[in-house]
Amino acid sequence: MSKDTDERSPKPKRFKRSKKQEKEGDTPQKIDYTIALAGNANVGKSVVFNELTGSNQIIGNWPGKTVERAVGKLLFESKCIEVIDLPGIYSFSTYSMEEIVSREYIAFEKPDVVINVVDASVLERNLFFTIQLKEMNVPLIVCVNQIDLAKQKGIIIDTDKLSKALGVPVVSTVAIRGEGLHELMETAIETAGQKTVTDTHTLKYGAEVENRIEKITEDIDNKNLDLGYPSRWVAIKLLENDPEIRKLVEAQSREVVNHAYALAREIEEIHNEPSFSVIASERYFLANQFAFGAQLESKIKITFAEKLDRLVTHRVFGYIVSALVIGGLLLWTFVVGDFLSGLLSNAFSFFQPVDPQTSGTLTSILWNGAFGGIVAGVTLVLPFVIPFYMMLSLIENSGILTRVAFMMDSAMHKIGLHGKALIPMILGYGCNVPAIESTRILETRRERLLAAFAITFAPCAARTIVILGLVAVYVNIWWAIALYGIDLLVMFVLGRLAYKVVPGEASGLIMEMHTFKVPSISVAAKQTWSRTKSLIYVVFPVYIIGSAAIQALYALGFLTPIANALAPITVFWLGLPVIAGVVLIFGAVRKEFVLLMLVAIFGTNLAAVLTPIQFVILALVSMLFLPCLATLTVLLKEFGAKATTTIALANIVTALIVGGLAYRLFLPFL
Repeated sequence: MSKDTDERSPKPKRFKRSKKQEKEGDTPQKIDYTIALAGNANVGKSVVFNELTGSNQIIGNWPGKTVERAVGKLLFESKCIEVIDLPGIYSFSTYSMEEIVSREYIAFEKPDVVINVVDASVLERNLFFTIQLKEMNVPLIVCVNQIDLAKQKGIIIDTDKLSKALGVPVVSTVAIRGEGLHELMETAIETAGQKTVTDTHTLKYGAEVENRIEKITEDIDNKNLDLGYPSRWVAIKLLENDPEIRKLVEAQSREVVNHAYALAREIEEIHNEPSFSVIASERYFLANQFAFGAQLESKIKITFAEKLDRLVTHRVFGYIVSALVIGGLLLWTFVVGDFLSGLLSNAFSFFQPVDPQTSGTLTSILWNGAFGGIVAGVTLVLPFVIPFYMMLSLIENSGILTRVAFMMDSAMHKIGLHGKALIPMILGYGCNVPAIESTRILETRRERLLAAFAITFAPCAARTIVILGLVAVYVNIWWAIALYGIDLLVMFVLGRLAYKVVPGEASGLIMEMHTFKVPSISVAAKQTWSRTKSLIYVVFPVYIIGSAAIQALYALGFLTPIANALAPITVFWLGLPVIAGVVLIFGAVRKEFVLLMLVAIFGTNLAAVLTPIQFVILALVSMLFLPCLATLTVLLKEFGAKATTTIALANIVTALIVGGLAYRLFLPFL
């Protein structure tokens, strides 16, 4: 057994970035080596990337979260190394943009080393992709990560045996603790220094497949085709009937393509199934052999993580846990946010009361408005957004979020979606824009459109600011929670209607669920800051400038005519003050403008001008009304003008109908 994996061996050397390399100016400009990290989703690849580079890239636990590769730099033993974190994928097919991006980068950019990160506890499944990387004939290292979790399951990996079977270096790591990364980088430098790849260890398939691969490879070599990919890899792809590779080869030699097609037909006749399926089976057979040969099992104990997994995915208790997770996330945000908001409000009131100024010099009005914007941002945005993002990060990184998505699969099918759609919908509670972009993880345009439609009703951070800033602060937490319940009901009803209207069939759920793990506080903190800082950079300037401008416009009388024109809807139907019409229009630009305008016009003591029922109805209508301009823009880009217009109209009509009905229903209780 290899000394890296022997439980009696010394503890692996932990990787630490030096203080020197933390300083950007000390990193040499010249890149000595380029390393690409490749592998399946949820194997810890992004953790390896962050540990090596100190990058602030967000780490998530769902597949396909990043199409564009992430880049970082590392100073190791006086060498400047560029590290590329490729998207998490399972094959080099052409079914997704992530797979195309990864294979084209590896083939054409030619990194000095490709590090294939695999999960030690599910080695056979991960080696399916490793075999495809071997076929690419690249300088390859296999990083067997999460060996600690594998040991908890009674699995020990002999890296020496695995290295001998694959014909490439193999290093074991626990990336989240930095263990093994030093040896990994030493091996990477050594491999990169060899410059050329001589594959003397070609992985062979069964005779009927291997013979045909060799014939096509010989055809490609004899015709001297310039394809950019290794000949053997192209031959295998032609047998798999890969459309992109077939077009690439056909542009130079139709004869090779025709011969490959005929050979693929022969394989299909022998096995009575599609040739790509036959080759996939061959790869899995090899992966099974390699994993079985390198994997040693000790006495298996049922771990706490496995017991927890059974509870969370139980057909009865799983739904209770899912409800507790989602409800707990929101309740945590409300309780902690309300406490922090109170502390900050008292602190600012001690220094200077915040009251609007609608008379006097223009300079004094602008300054007063700007200060009110600062107070609104500090007391009504940060206290609620930071706790939400922190808890969401911990839930993501623990692995529980994918279990919740799995349990919600049957319920999501009621609106034509599967459980995987819950991930972008929960992301929508942070921001609708990246949530709609992340619907690309869904398989069909219909599913993406239905999910995007539902997401436009999800109370994002900006809407949450309005709900909490108006209802939780001035009414009570329970009415704020009630608004979230109403929102979920609206999303379900409208999703069900859209499911009936939009043609197509719902698909089944296939989702990777990685092992439960204790989330890293430091990783969650980095992720929280990465998400929060973009909000701060946008919200605070908008609040400061916008509050000053709105207060000036109100003082000069520009807003009153618009408000009066909309009074039949806002006053008669919704029971709101006259100014609410202008407030809702500004809120369509950015949702925070609803709160911002009220503070700019009336000050932070809004209870003096609005009744409890008006707080609730204004927050409800703002939550369901038109999504912000940024959301409409991404909808237009993803789905076109017709779908975007339909979704926008549905939002407006829903907000007005639900708001008017809620006003009449809630009035006796508030």
